[in-house]
Amino acid sequence: MTAGGIASREARAAARQRLSVLTDSTSVNATTLADELAGVTGLLDRETGLRRVLTDASKPGEAKAELAGRVLGGQVGGETVDLVSGMVRSRWSASRDLVDAVEELADLADLTAAEQAGVLDRVEDELFRFGRIVVSSPELRTTLASRDAEAAQTTAKVELVRRLLGGRAEEVTVRLVVRLVERPRGRSLEGGLEDLSRLAAERRDRSVAVVTTAVPLSDAQQRRLGAALTRLYGREIRLNLDVDPSVLGGIAVRIGDEVIEGTLAGRLEEVNRRLD
Repeated sequence: MTAGGIASREARAAARQRLSVLTDSTSVNATTLADELAGVTGLLDRETGLRRVLTDASKPGEAKAELAGRVLGGQVGGETVDLVSGMVRSRWSASRDLVDAVEELADLADLTAAEQAGVLDRVEDELFRFGRIVVSSPELRTTLASRDAEAAQTTAKVELVRRLLGGRAEEVTVRLVVRLVERPRGRSLEGGLEDLSRLAAERRDRSVAVVTTAVPLSDAQQRRLGAALTRLYGREIRLNLDVDPSVLGGIAVRIGDEVIEGTLAGRLEEVNRRLD
């Protein structure tokens, strides 16, 4: 899901900034924007030739933007056309990076809608909890992660997600998970859910620490760990807590690709000593 290469990283950052400016406007419906960007993701994912033309560094940016406008005009709103046109003016390291970036914008637009509705915290927590359910249920994971592209099979997976989450989770959460199940695009279900949780955390300008312990942490331990990690990383850290008896009395903390492991008491004391 994450675009790679220097050119793609710069283009993706610029696209995210344009999306942020756009969704700051109260006249823009973030949910509609998310739907339309998801549709563009599907189009570019299917049409290999089109995405190659739109990311061809030898072609002028304005010519590519004009082509994008012709292809998308009448199918999506002007805001979506403008966003995608701006993206194809940029340079991309690989054509697939453009698709990944459009998909990310769709997810960010939905998360923006959640923030505007005051439910972003709940959506973030629901994504994490559903990810834990998937990990703990091999049968469910196998069913939802099936590579069968038949329409009937995809419909069945979507209906299963709606049965599991409908009425128990925010509609934004359901939309994000359904989209992931419908179009995994080579990702594992767990990986896709982790990406969504990360984006939700970034939306609140903080990081997520996945904390796995053999027994539940007390409120005092949670506060101590959260404070220590916040001081260590220099930004607010949200704790997503998981209990796994196989940790054998210890604790494992994962923030992005970094994993901190050690005994609960010893590691917390070590972190605090380093920060005193």
